[in-house]
This record gives sequence, structure tokens and C-alpha cells, in this order.
Amino acid sequence: MALFERLKPGIFFPNPINFFLLPLFFLSSCSGVISISGSMNNEKSFCNHQTNYHYTRDELAKPIYKIELDTVLNNNFSFRALNVANAIGIIDYIQQYIKLKATYNKNETLENRVTLLALSHTINNKINIASLEISSAASELDCEKERASQIANFLKGKEGQRENNLIISSIIVGAAGAIATEILSSQNSRNASTVVGLGASLTGATLGVLMLVNKKKVLFYHTRNTLGEIWNKQPTSSTLPPSIWYYLSYEDLSKNEKSLRNLLVERWLNFGQLENPKNDKKNNELYFGKGGKYTANQLKNRASMYDEIEANITIMKQDLKQLTIEFENLKTNN
Repeated sequence: MALFERLKPGIFFPNPINFFLLPLFFLSSCSGVISISGSMNNEKSFCNHQTNYHYTRDELAKPIYKIELDTVLNNNFSFRALNVANAIGIIDYIQQYIKLKATYNKNETLENRVTLLALSHTINNKINIASLEISSAASELDCEKERASQIANFLKGKEGQRENNLIISSIIVGAAGAIATEILSSQNSRNASTVVGLGASLTGATLGVLMLVNKKKVLFYHTRNTLGEIWNKQPTSSTLPPSIWYYLSYEDLSKNEKSLRNLLVERWLNFGQLENPKNDKKNNELYFGKGGKYTANQLKNRASMYDEIEANITIMKQDLKQLTIEFENLKTNN
């Protein structure tokens, strides 16, 4: 009985409710913005090893539907091949090659052959450089995606750890409340028993609420923001080369053909990845600005959108492959 007497209010816990609310002070101190230091520090991205691009709108390729193409080009190349050739700036080289090849077939001189080979090398070299530019841009986007995903997983782990602590605390509080209530009831301390029971119930409810709002944030910055450039429909890009920006931005309104960039934005809005800027200005400023306080879900969403941008850029390689095949066919045909 001496042990039970020590459980009476006023000795070890003057107010029983304070006893049950005590764990909340420790748990609540774990909430807020998490600071990350060392190799995982996310204030500066390690994904870009080159300077920003600087070009004007006039330096971008002219939309191919506005160019008067020679009939011989349309006869030997598909539209997608010609469009990507226009993006990387080799339409004129291909046209010169076709004319020079016709001249060589009529007059197979060494000089004409050397000129033809040099022009073929120039075209293939530009295709290879364009392919490397796509791979370089895609690698940066993939790195940014993984950077966001890594921090998101880190945050999720912290949230999971805190949720486990909340569950354990809830079990302990429930058990302690039941035991204390039973002991106090057996000692005819009805008032204290009621207070302890009420305190345990309130504490359990509070722990449940904390589980629901168990969201941590982390400072995540992105001074190079391809996502923002696409959303804002900028005329040029500082993160992507002119050829890729042309490819993403190309559209033919006369044929109701939307650009890949516009289709990306439409999907983000339609699938709820982004809200209309009028409804969610603060969230959109976070995604498309320099960065700020992100939750794990927001970082996951950002990583998903970067993955979609990367996928649309790498599609350009399919057109480059088609261009290469059609150019090789042109070289072998008389």
C-alpha cells in the first residue's frame, strides 16, 4: 500500500493532467524546420558544372513552318527529322549536301568528293554535339530530381521516427492512465481518479492530433530553376541550350499543335501537381522561385515534375536518331 500511497495527487504530481501532458513538451520540441549540414546540405546544388546560357529570342531557330523548305528536303526527310535538324541548325548544311551530292554524281572529281565528305562530317558532328547537349541537360535534371527525392526521403524518415514516438507515448499514457485510475478508484479517491482519467483522455487525443499534423519542413534552394522557366513560359532559358529550348517550345497554332512545354504545364495542372496561380500563389512561388521551406510531399512533387521534364527532353534523341537514319539513307542512295 505504501507504493500506492505515493500515487496520490500532491506528492509526485500536484496536477495529474500536467503529468500526462509532460511528454507533449518533449515531442513538440522536435517539430519545425530541420537543418541539414555537411555533405547533405541543400543550400547549393552540386548538379550543374557549367555556367548559365545567355542567348536572345532572335538567336533561337525560326519555327520550321515559317521556313520555305526546298522540295528535295521534304522528299528525303520526315517532318520530325527536319524539325530537329532546324533546332540544331543544320538545315542549310543538309541542303548544301544534297546539291553537292547531285553535282558529284555528275562530276566525280576528287575535289567534289573531299568537299562532300567534309560536309557530311560537319553534319554528323553537329548531330553528335546535340546528342551530348541532351544527355548533359538530362543528367542535370535527373540529378536535381534525385537531390529533391533524397531530402524528401530524409524528411519522411524523421516524420516516421516522430510518429513512432507518438504511438509509443500514446500507449504509455493510455496504460498509465488506466493503472492510475484503477489504483485511485480502489483508494476511494474519486475526484483524483476522474481528473487522471480526463487527463489521460486529453493527452491521448492530443497525441492523435500530433500524428495527423506530423509534417516537418526543410530549407531547399534552387537558383537554377528549369521548372520555373517552363511554368513562366520564358522566351529563352538560362538552364537549357537553344536547341532544346526550341524543341520544347515549338508549336504550330495553325494546326492546333501545342508545344511540349505547354503540354507539360497542362498535365501538372490537370493531375493536381500544381494549382492555378490565382488559388495557390504562395506554393507556386516556392516551386518556381529560388526555393524555401519544403515539406517531404512538396519535394516529392518537385522531383516528379523534374522527371517529366527530363523525359520530354530525351524524346528529342528519338528525332535525332531518325534524322541520322534518313541522312545515312540519303548518302547511300544515288
